Amino acid sequence: MTARLRLDAVLVQAVIAGALSFAHMHDLAAAAGQDGWKAWAYPVSVDLLLVAAWRRMRTDAENRDAWLWFAIALVASLGANVATAGLLDLHDVPAWLRILVAGWPALAFLGGTLLAHGPAPAPDPSQDPEPMATQEREALADLTVERAPEPAPELPPAEPEPPAAPPALAPPVPTAPVPPVPPALLDHARKIADAHRAQTGTAMDAATLRSRLGVSEALADSITLALA
Repeated sequence: MTARLRLDAVLVQAVIAGALSFAHMHDLAAAAGQDGWKAWAYPVSVDLLLVAAWRRMRTDAENRDAWLWFAIALVASLGANVATAGLLDLHDVPAWLRILVAGWPALAFLGGTLLAHGPAPAPDPSQDPEPMATQEREALADLTVERAPEPAPELPPAEPEPPAAPPALAPPVPTAPVPPVPPALLDHARKIADAHRAQTGTAMDAATLRSRLGVSEALADSITLALA
């Protein structure tokens, strides 16, 4: 019950203070030449900039821009409250104050844009939930009941493998008999080979000799060996 009464008292106090500040800023804007709905929009603009800067300061306390715009909005609100306390003649507002009131919308728009589109604060590594998850896994590992390993089943003795058969020897490749070379054919082949050497400067191979004589491959090889 006490906490609820304190909360209600704070709300009532906030409403009263906000209404008085709102009225003071409205009167100052109206005295500076901002009539009609424009005079009511000024206190709304100042209070919104003040709240936006405060919210940014709570999420990023090291943001100097948020502190700067909070101070600017606070000075505008306090200045309007003090100016309407009889220290300023609202029927004869000086020119510099008229300039400040007229230039406030552009200043408030700039501050609100910078606060809304500023870079987000970097995450704090000290608040990373990963260490907490690691601690929970370690605690669960400590609570795990270890089971005794079951004995392995006995396997029957392995049967001896039969001796490997020796590799089969490949059958010998029969060599073709070298056909005999007739003397007359050998003399004719020697003439052809000498003429080929005289023309090309190289010895005639078995393939060329075979094509010139029209003999078999084996006979051409025998003639080539005989001429060598």
